[in-house]
Amino acid sequence: MFRRVAIVGAGAAGATLLSELLERPAAQPLHLDWYTAGATPGRGVAYSTRSNLHLLNVRAASMGMFANRTTGFLQYMQQRDPSVSGTDFLPRSWYGDYLEAETASALRRAKERGHDVRVVPYEVEAIVPENDGVTLFHGESTTHVEAAVLALGALNPRPLPMVDEAALASGRYVTMPWPLLADTKPDIQPHHVLLVGLGLTAVDVLLELAQKWPNARFTAISRHGGLPEAHRSSASSPYEDCDELVETMRDAPDVRTWMHLLRDAVTNADDWRSVIDCLRPHTPSLWQALPRAERARFLRHVRWLWERARHRMAPQVARSIEALEQSGRLRRLRGHVHGVTLAGNGVRMQWLPHGATAEQTLDADLAVQSTGLETDVRRTHHVLLQQLMTNGHVRSDPFGLGLESTPDGRLLHEGQAWPRFFAIGSLLRGTLWESTAMPEIRQQARQLADRILGG
Repeated sequence: MFRRVAIVGAGAAGATLLSELLERPAAQPLHLDWYTAGATPGRGVAYSTRSNLHLLNVRAASMGMFANRTTGFLQYMQQRDPSVSGTDFLPRSWYGDYLEAETASALRRAKERGHDVRVVPYEVEAIVPENDGVTLFHGESTTHVEAAVLALGALNPRPLPMVDEAALASGRYVTMPWPLLADTKPDIQPHHVLLVGLGLTAVDVLLELAQKWPNARFTAISRHGGLPEAHRSSASSPYEDCDELVETMRDAPDVRTWMHLLRDAVTNADDWRSVIDCLRPHTPSLWQALPRAERARFLRHVRWLWERARHRMAPQVARSIEALEQSGRLRRLRGHVHGVTLAGNGVRMQWLPHGATAEQTLDADLAVQSTGLETDVRRTHHVLLQQLMTNGHVRSDPFGLGLESTPDGRLLHEGQAWPRFFAIGSLLRGTLWESTAMPEIRQQARQLADRILGG
């Protein structure tokens, strides 16, 4: 059993692991240091939004914080509002409230059970892992623990390389949408907004700015020009032939073969969504079965399709986006961005339409980078990750999907796994692929808590 443990990261992954550790009866009291960098414990970036327009893309009944109580969020919400249904897609801000409440409850229980928990509102600036423990540095303080866990969540996005410095300095090109959405005031001016990317982040930007700026129009561009698919209003029945499909995929770890198998399955299923959803618990093992060359092929050719089908919009969100298109306020483009420069009081984008040979230009008042999840530690400005990479304590996944690790979250260095240095959540995407949503994070937290308490 590791008695002295540090968790670095204030978001949902860190809160879930902390709560799992404090939920269990332990043979001896724990000493937990939770480094939150001053953020609200539990909410992280994903659930810090206060807008009721930003909805979860998983039904309420499946969003419990604990692997052994998957309906916990639904029960919490029904205490507030008995009319809430398990099939509802609820605001992310409400889920943040739930995470905060569960975390506060865990911290109260910790005192009752004799655990020593310190919520440290500072950033960890450096970490030195060793075989017998881990040393953390913040400010003038140094702390040695028996085990440490990185629960950093998604990294801050970096500007695309073709964006001009002057456009960035002007504030007319925004790389972090969340502060913009939180701070934007209502305005009736006829703004033109460019969105670079068309995933779920772009959907959030569209919903919020379209409401606050009722006379704004939006142009969104991506390589494939497609929005995320939508959930059905009612839940689909499980795909009956899932076990056979998964076994056939395991026997043939080849992306082309998998695409043929999935096309056949979708054709014969009552709802294609049930096929995608049935794969979700098996995705980590299927990803690990793929040779490196096949993973690269997936990322080049199939990733965008998977992301559209797997990370879907709530039905009411899809209807709102469709209404924006039908009213002419939203235009979607398929192509490649070649440059973004400052132009007067706005920005100018050079882009190449799909299938064309000549560049075109677009002028707008504001451009918002909405390319979504960032996990590439090779490009990040995150101080702690830079230090860990520079000193050779960790290494990047070869595809820039996170940190290299074992499937149980032990971080790798020089081909070896640290026995007491772990990660959870988004940084494990290179190893597990499916590692960013609560159903996966709560399972990782449970397994990691077992390891920490079992020593």
